Amino acid sequence: MVRIRRTERGMSAKNFAKSNISRRNVGFWANLRNFAIFCAACILAAGVAFELYLSSLSPIKNLEEFKPNIVTKFYSSDGEIIKTFTAYTFQKVDIENVPDELKEALIATEDKNFYKHRGYDISGLVRSTIQNILAGHVVQGASTITQQLSRILFLSNERTFDRKIKELVIAARIEKTISKDQILEMYMNNVYLGSGAYGFEGAAQIYFNKHLKQLTLPELALLAGLPQAPSVYSPFNNMDLAIQRRNQVLLRMYKMKYITKDEYEQAKEAKVHLTSVPKFYTTNKAPYFCDYVMKELEKLGFDETDISQGGYKVVTTIDYKTQEKVNEAILKNMRAYGLTGKNQQAAVFTFSPIDGKILAYAGGKDYTQSQYDRVQAVRPSGSAFKPFVYAAAMEKGISPNDLIEDRPIKIGDWAPRNYGSKYRGEIPVYSALMVSSNVCAVRLIKEVGIRAVIQIARVLGITTPLEYDYTIALGSNGVKLFELTRAYGAFANGGYVVQPYAIERIETSRGKVVYRAPKTKVSRQLSLKTAAEMTAMLKTVIQRGTGAAANIGKPAAGKTGTTDDYKDASFVGYTPTIVTGVWVGNDDNSDMRSIQGGTVPALIWRDVMKVATEPYGKVDFNYPDIELTAFQAKPGSIKVIKDEEENKEEQPQEQTENQLPTATTPAEVLENFKKQQAQQHPLPNTINEPAPTPAPAPQPPAPQTAPTPIPMAVPESLH
Repeated sequence: MVRIRRTERGMSAKNFAKSNISRRNVGFWANLRNFAIFCAACILAAGVAFELYLSSLSPIKNLEEFKPNIVTKFYSSDGEIIKTFTAYTFQKVDIENVPDELKEALIATEDKNFYKHRGYDISGLVRSTIQNILAGHVVQGASTITQQLSRILFLSNERTFDRKIKELVIAARIEKTISKDQILEMYMNNVYLGSGAYGFEGAAQIYFNKHLKQLTLPELALLAGLPQAPSVYSPFNNMDLAIQRRNQVLLRMYKMKYITKDEYEQAKEAKVHLTSVPKFYTTNKAPYFCDYVMKELEKLGFDETDISQGGYKVVTTIDYKTQEKVNEAILKNMRAYGLTGKNQQAAVFTFSPIDGKILAYAGGKDYTQSQYDRVQAVRPSGSAFKPFVYAAAMEKGISPNDLIEDRPIKIGDWAPRNYGSKYRGEIPVYSALMVSSNVCAVRLIKEVGIRAVIQIARVLGITTPLEYDYTIALGSNGVKLFELTRAYGAFANGGYVVQPYAIERIETSRGKVVYRAPKTKVSRQLSLKTAAEMTAMLKTVIQRGTGAAANIGKPAAGKTGTTDDYKDASFVGYTPTIVTGVWVGNDDNSDMRSIQGGTVPALIWRDVMKVATEPYGKVDFNYPDIELTAFQAKPGSIKVIKDEEENKEEQPQEQTENQLPTATTPAEVLENFKKQQAQQHPLPNTINEPAPTPAPAPQPPAPQTAPTPIPMAVPESLH
């Protein structure tokens, strides 16, 4: 009996403990619930208070007469205005003349509750607020059309909570001042839609050369999709994205029953027929560069609408005199060689290896014909890639005066050849680079290893994919002119990689500096000795090698590049203060039989660098002396080795593929090469620098389709 009572007593204690725990849990959840109710009440009270505050706001006087002051300007470093954002295509349109489909498209896309709310959408605001709190910063907006109008007319586009509150306040005041139709009309007349168009009537003329009331449903839907990101969805910049965005707008219109299923299906399949790109709808003296500046501004947190309408003064790094010469040199030298077709293009990139300032930038020869930026295009560099092979060799301890065999070599099934199958026997390393020997470059990469060459290219800033293959020694892989030129900067400044930049500072309309460029990012990637040796060798390329046409009469170094079948030609070179890269080629990747790196690219480079380096005089590189041992080919040492013929001797003197007196005009370059070209013809498996050939007589350009940029091409001999 005693044991039973103790057990009962023990069970009672356990039950008692459980009941206490249960009561505590109930108390915890009750407190949590009460706290949640309290928080909800506070939020509700705050919402009601804010609603009452917004309701009490006064209207805005003279709002109907308001016209935004659009005066954002880009300046060169020497004070020239290179771009002005103006309402050049601004044309006011009354709401009665706006097609119903456009109104419906805007409401479906931008603000489905436009005719129901009082300037702000509470549900959308709550949703975006939660997302922003979770992220710790503003990542999602919930702007109504009225809020967007308030931002266009009175505010900036900075993504802050403070601006969002101001936006709500002004939106509420606008709603109390004018009607919904007037709000929609004012929005449609002032919103920026890209390509210099402010308002939908201006955009209709810019993109389609029509009045707004003449546009079809697909055309109206395309315009309605632009306000979110005008440059991203502009059909001039990216037709595929523009069509995707247009179809999203059409889908929303269908879901909201503004259009039928048949109308939706037909509209989304419609082709886009744009007008020709307007010549200059904004004042823009360096259009490709200004596009690059816009991208930098977006990285800094500015969006396109804010930039175009914010009234900022953007001071850039560009040197206007150099930029003018770039524009002139491209057109002059390409015309001289008959390269007048839309498909035949050139690109130039110039920057300072000292501080990283971008001094000139041209992504094509005519922005009005093509806005595609070829400075950022991926194209094979040909022999212009060889300096990275030689730099890897220098880093491994090989000397410019070491001897190397300029004889045929075979690796597996690959047997690279020199231009014209010409071989010189045993020559110094520096001479091999000077004459752009293919087989010597292959021998070097075999000696130092593919990995070492790729590593050099990577640390110097080449980010495009590089095949783990010996053929990269001859420039078979695609690279960007921007990155190739930046990499050469390390040869100019003692081995440091400097990051180019385009914006010095940004000021508001009141003169307040809101951004100033930080100190340039610099990292040392090559030894001073290697930079000095590379410069000494690359000087010989201009002095008496394949780049003789680029001679500017002052210390300079550089390298030509020509890909197989003459599809790409380039010249990248530098002085102690300026680095410039030039590319010439066809957008469709077709060949240019007469154009090599030592012709048009070298001549453009020469014209640009004469102006760019003028302020610095004839300053030489501050490097240790690198003595290059004098070398003269022995009589009979130069051989021409052909597939089915016995070896034949050439002239005993050392003759480079491009050796010629410094030329001053395209005609002189052609004349210097006529005799060589008459005897030399490219053979298969040849990717080295060929002798420049006379350009054919200019022919009227044949009708061409719109150029399709090729992101990367591999020489045919490597297929």
